[in-house]
Amino acid sequence: MHFVIDRVMLGSVGRVFSGFSRRFTAAAVSLNSDAINLLHHVRLLCSLGHLQEALKLFYSITPPPPFVHSHHTYAALFHACARRSSLPQGQALHRHMLLHNSNPDFYLFLINHIVNMYAKCGSLDYARQLFDEMPERNIVSWTALVSGYAQHGRPDGCFKVFREMLVWHRPTEFAFASVISACGGDGDCGRQVHALALKTSFDSCVFVGNALIMMYCRSCGGADESWSVYESMEYPNLVSWNSMIAGFQVCGYGNRALELFSQMHFSGVRFDRATLVSILSCLCEMGDGLEYCFRLQCLIIKTGFISEIEVATAMVKAYSSLGGEVSDCYKIFLELDGRQDVISWTGIIAAYAERDPEEAILLFRQFLRECLAPDRHLFSVVLKACAGLATERHALAVQSHVLKVGFEDDTVLANALIHACARCGSIALSKQAFDTMISRDTVSWNSMLKAYAMHGQGKEALQLFSQMDAQPDGATFVALLSACSHAGMVEEGTKIFETMSNNHGIVPQLDHYACMVDILGRAGRISEAKELIDKMPMEPDSVVWSALLGGCRKHGETKLAKLAAAKLKELDPNNSLGYVLMSNIFSTDGRFNEAGLIRKEMEGKTVRKEPGLSWIEIGNHVHEFASGGQQRPEREAIFSELEKLVRRLKDFGYVPQISLALHDIEDEQKEEQLYCHSEKLALVFALMNLGNRCYSGNIIKIMKNIRICVDCHNFMKLVSELVDMEIVVRDSNRFHHFKAKVCSCNDYW
Repeated sequence: MHFVIDRVMLGSVGRVFSGFSRRFTAAAVSLNSDAINLLHHVRLLCSLGHLQEALKLFYSITPPPPFVHSHHTYAALFHACARRSSLPQGQALHRHMLLHNSNPDFYLFLINHIVNMYAKCGSLDYARQLFDEMPERNIVSWTALVSGYAQHGRPDGCFKVFREMLVWHRPTEFAFASVISACGGDGDCGRQVHALALKTSFDSCVFVGNALIMMYCRSCGGADESWSVYESMEYPNLVSWNSMIAGFQVCGYGNRALELFSQMHFSGVRFDRATLVSILSCLCEMGDGLEYCFRLQCLIIKTGFISEIEVATAMVKAYSSLGGEVSDCYKIFLELDGRQDVISWTGIIAAYAERDPEEAILLFRQFLRECLAPDRHLFSVVLKACAGLATERHALAVQSHVLKVGFEDDTVLANALIHACARCGSIALSKQAFDTMISRDTVSWNSMLKAYAMHGQGKEALQLFSQMDAQPDGATFVALLSACSHAGMVEEGTKIFETMSNNHGIVPQLDHYACMVDILGRAGRISEAKELIDKMPMEPDSVVWSALLGGCRKHGETKLAKLAAAKLKELDPNNSLGYVLMSNIFSTDGRFNEAGLIRKEMEGKTVRKEPGLSWIEIGNHVHEFASGGQQRPEREAIFSELEKLVRRLKDFGYVPQISLALHDIEDEQKEEQLYCHSEKLALVFALMNLGNRCYSGNIIKIMKNIRICVDCHNFMKLVSELVDMEIVVRDSNRFHHFKAKVCSCNDYW
């Protein structure tokens, strides 16, 4: 933004500065004591940060005081505008000064304040214009411009002014700190400035040292170089400690950050909220960080920082990221006692979005009731919560709020809406959101590709990819390969995998190999999948082995299944998947003794299987169902209706897949075991409450946390024909759309 002074009314900038070097004399116009007191009060208000009150009082002084008495007040006001980045107020003040001082004698320090104000407020071109027309400059003039360019991310301008300054002046530590911060992640540029600082002995200045620490940490993870700078500092201050701790966090060295924090604490150096926020951010990335988080919370409570919004918000994020109780996050949130801002609300809603999306939506409603203004980040988090619910009505309600506040053209929110609608089962709404976007980035295309993959629409995904006008990345090809896997498009997936490196410069990573193993494994090409694993240029992870194990389970390949299960247990010993799939393979093969041994092994190692759960939304409430429905008050009524439905289905051709039963029991008991599956109970409950369903149309939507079994899959197909409705089931892998006795997956899942 630039402010252009009317040259006709005010004269040229050159004439304005013509008297720049003249000094005031004792013969200047006198001013009464009341006006002098008012000017003093204006400067006091500026020092206290009350800019609006200061300006109002200054403009109320009539007639305007002579410049000989007001120049210090102007300087204080310009300085306050710079600190607050208040460009409109600074422009108005500049205009006022020129209007009421037609031929003023400026002090150099005052014009420095004006240049600094424009530079700090981001009006860099105008700041440079004023600077170039100054008949006299000092080191402060140059430093103000250097700092402005650095502060507003204009490194080229910053370096240019810095080089010009070297001809006339020896830089100050503040100029060095500014130009070093402008280097960002450019380590080569930063090293050149560092060398100059060493030659001029400014490397010992704490401001320069602090800037160097952060510069090296941002450039290629130079934690060792940062540490060398830190250790060479004779008198590090709190900012130095914080910079080094934050640097370790940026470079991913959480343990080193914790060690330095401990050293800082036991050395008697008082930490501040910036220290704690960096340490809490480190804990988010550490697998064993929860225990440290408990200890740190005690220290935070003891020192009173628990009431600081930034600290409480960072702690909520840490607990949530580390798998702490979400109720503990909420207690920390409540400690702010009515002082919560949009950032703290975003933090607590994000914590619930992962584990209790329904509660996250309720918290968002509470946020709106308190008349706070949501921002893009909050909307993005709420849409993420909507993606965890069964129907799209919540996502559409949030979208209406997005439109209301004017964020309809925001690409990030449109991307989140595409994902939310797809996760809620509406691929049509996802496509609508994608088609109406004004501008799309790579994430937009990836989100739509993932939506097609999730719903098994492989051909549509490939067609969309052919239209993609953004640069694809690794996630693009994960989505494409996943779409091919879910649609059984083996040859297409193989071609994409083999050409992604040559055609697009994307080298396959673990995720891509896992998708390719899944494609081959689902298609029954187990030996090819194993050969691919053997040829991988990196060690396969648990996801790769679980993909192979899934293929083995589907096609009854016991030998390779044992190998994959052993590898999976080795890499992820607390994951029940390897045990459960092997137990299922043995049970399906009638080898119940071996299946029992696997279950005993799980018990001995205290590995717990994730219970099968299903959810359905009735009215305004989400109902949860576990296998057997023991916790449901309507259990008897549900099973009574289920028995009637099963009898009708058997007349319709339904044959229970008793081979899927996991125990060596009578066939009748095996059937009863299958009827207790959670998705069947959820379906029956939905049919019992058709008039109360919150969503329109002839659709029942069920969410499930694990893969749907073959028997439930057949059950859903037949029920969709029997009741003439579409049934949508989202399991842990994908969506199944059942209609007229056919599933969208074509029985390939």
